[in-house]
Amino acid sequence: MKAQSLKKALETAAASATRSKDYVLRLYVTGATPMSRRAILNINAICSEHLQGRYDLEVIDIYQKPALAKDQQIVAAPTLIKQLPLPLRRIIGDLSDREGVLFGLDLKRQDVTAEPHP
Repeated sequence: MKAQSLKKALETAAASATRSKDYVLRLYVTGATPMSRRAILNINAICSEHLQGRYDLEVIDIYQKPALAKDQQIVAAPTLIKQLPLPLRRIIGDLSDREGVLFGLDLKRQDVTAEPHP
């Protein structure tokens, strides 16, 4: 029951946050580690370039707010969660794979090159 209430509360908060934003992103990091800093820099650069003014990004330090990490079932950090637009996506790592992050955020289609059959 608690999980359903929390999910509903998150959906309501995300919906109200997106009235003026298209993307709701949450980046879970572990303190001021080099990997956390890289993830923050990388997602800020991607958002600035591809989502100018159309996103809400919250950086959450799981050392400071461990309950939020538990509620979202964070098992590795950094983890980026794209809450909106649906579908929900999780991207783990320092977000240096720019093409992978763009694909995960539905900002770029995956290039599929089919081999012609003889």
